Amino acid sequence: MSRPTTTTKGSLLRLGFRDPEASLAALGGLGSAAEPLLALLARSADPDLAVATLRRLSERLDDAEAMLAEVADDEGTAMRLLSVLGASEALGDHLVRHPEQWRELTDPLLGATRPPAYALRADLLRAVGADPGDPRPVATLPDTEAVDTLRVEYRRALLRLAARDLAHDLGVDDTAAELSDLAAGTLEAALAIARARVGEDAGLARLAVVAMGKCGGHELNYVSDVDVIFVFEPAEGCDENAAARVASQLAGHLMRICSEHTGEGTIWPVDAALRPEGKAGPLVRTLASHRGYYERWAKTWEFQALLKARPVAGDPALGSDYLEIVTPLVWTAAEREGFVADTQAMRRRVIENIPPREADRQLKLGAGGLRDVEFAVQLLQLVHGRADERIRPPTTLSALAELTHGGYVGREDGEALHEAYVFLRTLEHRLQLYGLRRTHVVPEDEDSLRRLGRSMGMAREPAASLEKTWQHHRREVRRLHEKLFYRPLLAAVARIPGTEARLSLEAAGERLAALGYLDPKAALRHLEALTSGVTRSANIQRTLLPAMLEWFADAPDPDAGLFGFRRISESLGDSPWYLKTLRDEGQVAERLARMLATSRYASGLLEREPQGVRMLGEDLQPLSAEALTEEMLASGRRQVDHEKATRAVRAIRRRELLRIAAGDLLGLVDVAEVGAGLSRLTDATLEATLEIAGRAVREQRGIDDAPTRMAVVAMGRYGGFELSYGSDADVLFVHDPEPGADPQQASSYAQGVANELRRLLSLPGPDPALEVDADLRPEGKQGPLVRTLDSYAAYYGKWSKVWEAQALLRADAVVGDPELRRRFVELVDPLRFPAEGISEDDVLEIRRIKARVDQERLPRGADPQTHLKLGRGGLADIEWTIQLLQMRYAGQVPGLRTSRTLEALTAAREVGLLEAEDADELVHAWRTVSRVRNAVTLVRGKPGDHLPRDPREKAAVASVLGYPLGASDSMVNDYLRVTRRARAVVDKVFWG
Repeated sequence: MSRPTTTTKGSLLRLGFRDPEASLAALGGLGSAAEPLLALLARSADPDLAVATLRRLSERLDDAEAMLAEVADDEGTAMRLLSVLGASEALGDHLVRHPEQWRELTDPLLGATRPPAYALRADLLRAVGADPGDPRPVATLPDTEAVDTLRVEYRRALLRLAARDLAHDLGVDDTAAELSDLAAGTLEAALAIARARVGEDAGLARLAVVAMGKCGGHELNYVSDVDVIFVFEPAEGCDENAAARVASQLAGHLMRICSEHTGEGTIWPVDAALRPEGKAGPLVRTLASHRGYYERWAKTWEFQALLKARPVAGDPALGSDYLEIVTPLVWTAAEREGFVADTQAMRRRVIENIPPREADRQLKLGAGGLRDVEFAVQLLQLVHGRADERIRPPTTLSALAELTHGGYVGREDGEALHEAYVFLRTLEHRLQLYGLRRTHVVPEDEDSLRRLGRSMGMAREPAASLEKTWQHHRREVRRLHEKLFYRPLLAAVARIPGTEARLSLEAAGERLAALGYLDPKAALRHLEALTSGVTRSANIQRTLLPAMLEWFADAPDPDAGLFGFRRISESLGDSPWYLKTLRDEGQVAERLARMLATSRYASGLLEREPQGVRMLGEDLQPLSAEALTEEMLASGRRQVDHEKATRAVRAIRRRELLRIAAGDLLGLVDVAEVGAGLSRLTDATLEATLEIAGRAVREQRGIDDAPTRMAVVAMGRYGGFELSYGSDADVLFVHDPEPGADPQQASSYAQGVANELRRLLSLPGPDPALEVDADLRPEGKQGPLVRTLDSYAAYYGKWSKVWEAQALLRADAVVGDPELRRRFVELVDPLRFPAEGISEDDVLEIRRIKARVDQERLPRGADPQTHLKLGRGGLADIEWTIQLLQMRYAGQVPGLRTSRTLEALTAAREVGLLEAEDADELVHAWRTVSRVRNAVTLVRGKPGDHLPRDPREKAAVASVLGYPLGASDSMVNDYLRVTRRARAVVDKVFWG
């Protein structure tokens, strides 16, 4: 044969050859077939390997020229042959050893049909001289010949499969299934050889071979250990000990026949380490022995392994009996104590034990690898499959499809996992196919990556493309594995008995009563409304609700929780993110359940702001005043209509009230942070509404510029940065006319803006009202709503009483013109923080007023022990005490010049005005009473200043404060002890 003259080294390089000199020489040996085959060679994974092996193959054939001509004339044959030769050095070597098998690839139907499992089994049995129709086939070929022939027949079938896989785009699931069927037939043929070795005694035992792992799941790799378990029973009338000896011999021979190296190589190791007690246990066991072990001793991972158990060889009836024993145990394993945590820990140990040099290249065990997908799918199956048989397929892709269809996995997540798993399994197949070696480490050298990339259809920059695509899928798998595998819902569902793990109305009634629902009939109506129908939403609800019902029951008012959940679900029923978020995102579902079953305030906010469910996956820290103000101003400016602009501002406030309330209920935000967060939120709301009101008044009066500058001064608990959920916004309005402005016009404008601000914020709406209360202004309700800075100066200089100076201790100019705010503070500081302190007469006057407040302001019938504001040791006691110290000593102690109670207490302690123990008692009491006051509002949905008397409300308040269910009396006793100690300090410090 002569070398073709039209092919050059340069043209080979352009076609993708890497060693043009050697390939040119190989092509020369192909004669006239070279040119027709060149294009197909260039499409193979490794053109140099393909042409070199084709040359070697042709040299082994007597009719090489005819063979090459036939290949060149038949594009289908050429495509199959060259695809195999370019992707698998090992199969190429096999063809060189057995050149007659090249004809296996000439079958025009090879790519169109998948051989059934029974046909593969029959071919392998015939190869060793056994009768496929015999229920217990025995090999008749001589032993050595049978073992070698089995290897050759296995490789012949593998060759046909690889050709379809590479040349006809066989699906990775179909490839894996056929490899599993081929393995099952090989085990049957190996057992036939083993029976021949044992001889007549082989009839003493019935033996079933049960495939585990990938072979059992119908998803085997090209090269993998085949995991098996052996089950035996004595033949009728035979001694069990003799049968055990024979069964052990048969199993041992079968393993060696498949695993040993001969002149025809090896097939794959047969691994029986998944059997009871592992390698320390007997190789074969009876059905009764298996049952006893799994019922008493098996560990969590063993049930996970049994998920894929499948009889594949030997006695089929015995294999079926084995499955009948273990299957019910598999689907109750998730109820074992710590099942989910054990499974998660096992996956972490696998990753930790990967050799460091392999960690970043491990396709199977590494982070983002095949095991991440498989473990996530298996855990979801084991938890939810107890009550839903549809999601029990042992094959990963089939199970993933059912989990996605059933709503256990989101559609997008399911599609992403499917795509990633197909890619990873295809890469695994191509990696192993090259040398028919069991490997899962992706190489780093350019040539190997290039060959792998080309074998997967990446023609342009195959090495770089492969690496980029692999890393993308790794990241996706890792992200989704963390999301699904560590989903909090799993542990909650796993704790529920299997018959109730997927909600049915028939089973729910008794369970609702047992869980503590006071009105099970109403609860059933809610459940029916949520779960009726065959929609995806109803399916997801049936998955969610068993865990949700448990979480509602762990809170004080399960009935309210379920009712609130129904209303929110109905409101958000068409929102694609809602149920997906509850199912997938962290602790959102559990947080939602706790809030709905504890707090009417939060439930009301959620019903009016159902989009707030998204927020429950965040850290729930209050936003800064700057961020809130910026957002509210921008939102208000987008609206031309002033009322719509205000509603937009109030909607943001409603959302942020929910954020603060959620953080408080879940114990993520401290009571001082709650007060600060509510105060910042009020600052931003007033700032944005002041701008809207100013714009409205200017439009009404037909003026372009405001004739005066305005500021809003926070007073009371608002000024102290200590707002609670039900607090009004106590304020003073101050203005300062622009130079040259008409004072009367300026005053009228300021009055109009203040009234418009209060009107806009009091409009009916879905958000909690923000009452702007200006009654602390000079002369109270009888005085003007807005004063100039000069008017304030004149009033305070001439008419101010000591109680007004005390009220100004909480003044904080927070909203409006910055310069005016600064000047107001400079005006009032000397009054509230007198340099020499207040006189003894003023001290007596403050004590007189406090005594009158204690006597007259406490509501009729209120218990002075438990009234949160005016009771003994309550907020008023503590705040009047520190305010008296401020008025007496702030002129000399700068740290006391603050509007905030806790800061003032800290400063008084530091300079010795309060003993350390006394200061600690007051701080502890202030925080305790403030927390209780907030908790009362959260529970009742409206403000309250006394400990609730209703047992359920009292239990809910205790729950918000962190007490376990049933500990409301402990909460009351703790409250009384704390306030009693605070009252003792007040008696000593305030009353003297």
